[in-house]
Amino acid sequence: MITMIVNPVSGAGHAAAVGEKAAAMLRNLKVEFTLRLTEAVGHATELARQAVQRGDATVIAVGGDGTVNEVAAGLVGTETALGIIPAGNGNDFAKVLGVPKSWEAALHYLLKHSPRRVDTGKANDRFFINISGTGFDVMVLENMLKAKQYVHGKLSYLYGIFVTLTRFKSPHMRIETAEGETIDKPCAHFSVANGQYFGSGIHIMPLSEQDDGMLDILVIDALSRFKIFLNLPSLLNGTIIKKAFCHHYRTRECTLSAPNMRLNLDGEIVEASQVTFTCRPASLLVHAEAAVSG
Repeated sequence: MITMIVNPVSGAGHAAAVGEKAAAMLRNLKVEFTLRLTEAVGHATELARQAVQRGDATVIAVGGDGTVNEVAAGLVGTETALGIIPAGNGNDFAKVLGVPKSWEAALHYLLKHSPRRVDTGKANDRFFINISGTGFDVMVLENMLKAKQYVHGKLSYLYGIFVTLTRFKSPHMRIETAEGETIDKPCAHFSVANGQYFGSGIHIMPLSEQDDGMLDILVIDALSRFKIFLNLPSLLNGTIIKKAFCHHYRTRECTLSAPNMRLNLDGEIVEASQVTFTCRPASLLVHAEAAVSG
């Protein structure tokens, strides 16, 4: 049995239309399923947990990264698998799993590929599946969310970058990893990742793997706004990790402390002063091909 959870407002209503088409295809294929629509923030997690209690084999998330995060949060640690039909403005975790962009190809993809286990992450007691971070990224996200009523996809992220450049100042951070690394200084950016992409396809963490039992960390030294501007091309094309002012680590667990911190947690902004990030190895079943990195 399959449950398909559709966020009808995702992608400015695009997900609702995709959900109807996917449901029609499942009927034509004689696949038994239940269709559920989300009604509020957090509802997808509740619906996913109900599917687990019923013993469903798969729950399909139809929407963007927020919908995928919520559905996965309801499936983590269970034997019910996640399938994804990308239909939001940002579909970053679907991309790293190799899920096709078109709804029809994505549905065939998840029906074709057996579930495999991938890692997830925890930020204190909060679930995340893709990327969390603070610094430049959070201010960009805040400005990006303001722009989404006018532009979509990578354009909204670019708008967020350019607005942020006019007022950004690198905050002081203290980062401690379980492996003994300590960073205590102003930093322009901190990301901890299970996935590879954020900002609607920006390849921020190309070395991250989703089944290695580790989280990947990227720390960017404090930079002037002009130097950030000069390095935007390397951010957008996925090569910024090679720069001398960038530092990459792998960790099972790390703690981040910063005053008045605002944290990007899979696209949601939360406030904290200290966060411990922990990898949860092989904690989620997903319909994906064997090689999930790259």
